[in-house]
Amino acid sequence: MSNVKRTRVAIVGAGPSGLLLSKLLDDHGIDSIVLERRSREHVEARVRAGLLEWSTVELLNEAGVGERMMREGLLHGGFALAFDGRMHRIDLEGLAGRPMLVYGQTEIERDLADATGDQVVWNAHDVAIHDVDGSAPRVTYSADGTHNELRCEFIAGCDGYHGVTRKSVPTGRIAHYERTYPFGWLGILADVPPVGDELIYANHADGFALCSMRSRARSRYYVQCALDDRIENWPDERFWAELKGRLPAEQAARVVEGPSIEKSIAPLRSFVAEPMRFGRLFLVGDAAHIVPPTGAKGLNLAAADVRVLHEGLVEYCRNGRTTLIDEYSERALSRVWKATRFSWWFTTLMHKFSDDAFTRKLQLAELDYLAESPAASRALAENYTGLPFAAQRRAD
Repeated sequence: MSNVKRTRVAIVGAGPSGLLLSKLLDDHGIDSIVLERRSREHVEARVRAGLLEWSTVELLNEAGVGERMMREGLLHGGFALAFDGRMHRIDLEGLAGRPMLVYGQTEIERDLADATGDQVVWNAHDVAIHDVDGSAPRVTYSADGTHNELRCEFIAGCDGYHGVTRKSVPTGRIAHYERTYPFGWLGILADVPPVGDELIYANHADGFALCSMRSRARSRYYVQCALDDRIENWPDERFWAELKGRLPAEQAARVVEGPSIEKSIAPLRSFVAEPMRFGRLFLVGDAAHIVPPTGAKGLNLAAADVRVLHEGLVEYCRNGRTTLIDEYSERALSRVWKATRFSWWFTTLMHKFSDDAFTRKLQLAELDYLAESPAASRALAENYTGLPFAAQRRAD
């Protein structure tokens, strides 16, 4: 016998997108239950991105969870491109009219989890999706030794690339588009002050490097590495030497070394599944799309999906109109594909793909063009800070 519960929206996955959607719906009086297969401690311990578009900042503030973010986050008015021994600054505020904000995904997760409270079922196992093509979809799961059935009106799949929601869609109804990259990012987190006040993206003959930060006392650094490389091959001493070797001399001299408190290797891929709606099931964030981290789009795309979906659900729950939820997949994918294109382009520009000298010269020529052309720099800044949201088409 199952323990039957009811809610208007069942949300699978308690990452930032799932929790943010739940909070926004709750603010409009729409009840939801979030199912997460991991513990809260596990989810909050994951080291993830931390560079927010201003539209994401605004959405978190709208959800009422932005107080600590605005107090502790680091405003970024630009970033630097390092190449051929030189530096060129992209003035985000001057070129695109808006800054970025550095605030770790772990911190966003904590803020949202505190705000959503008992709407989240942690350690929910054996999650299964049922009847999404009808008017009464269901989600079954086990928690605390009890089998449960969650009856709802809609299901939001916020459970990531490896989650159950996308896998529940029959193969013939969903198309997958994918590009894998022949390298990974070796990243470390260290309690040392960052190289400077802004991010540095470095194109070097030996491979890409990125100088980022989580706070004024905690730095996040990356170097491009082989896809099959292993953490054991990268003691801290080797990492610091490789990082400094890929930066211009002046910036390398500012690197403060220290013991890593986290170290990992992440593969890079571009992935899009479409459509993003199947009956009463909506795919959100990494469940529908993955981008390489070069363009800082992953978390921001997930937040954009949440913005579009919650607007549609609010419209439906208030007056029964389906205009916006019917447009969800089209509107979300329009933004997803533009961000996928930008992330692919920026990844191709900044990374070493081979020892081919011709390709290397083309990269340097394009970077030189970016440094000389205000129009090219503006296009980079506009895409980096996030393109405007398409206007909604509302029914009369």
